[in-house]
Amino acid sequence: MVHETAIPDLVKGAVVGLAAGLIASLAMNQFQAVVQTLSPPDDDADEPATEKAADRVAVAATGEPVAKSSKPAAGNAVHYAFGALLGVAYGVAAEYRPRITMGYGTVFGTGVAAVMDEGAVPAAGLAPAPWQTPAGAHAYALVSHLIFGAVTEVSRRLLRSAI
Repeated sequence: MVHETAIPDLVKGAVVGLAAGLIASLAMNQFQAVVQTLSPPDDDADEPATEKAADRVAVAATGEPVAKSSKPAAGNAVHYAFGALLGVAYGVAAEYRPRITMGYGTVFGTGVAAVMDEGAVPAAGLAPAPWQTPAGAHAYALVSHLIFGAVTEVSRRLLRSAI
């Protein structure tokens, strides 16, 4: 069942989407932290794409990359900022096209994984090409984004029904 609001509201959709995107980003981070504690350490692991993106932003803004000690925090800032922006877009879209919420956000999460992890991030040189990435990494990214999408939708519904 697709949940529809009586009268679409751009501002409410954006505000609720922003909060939902931040909550979903936290849930995704928590899932990934649990998976990482269960996985053997990979000393050959590449720097996360979010940290590479933070470096690019820092270089563009200041001419200097992010200090090594600040990279995890800078990567998290990129992750949360992008999650918030996706949440805003999703919240507004859900106001006007409620069918976007089908699958309780899992269709949205799958789309984010496909467009970002499989397309935009590698195209930007922040990650290897999809065919150079192990199948397990694709599965991990997809599950992470399914969680992101589902938590975005559940949070959006709860928050939107409250205002």
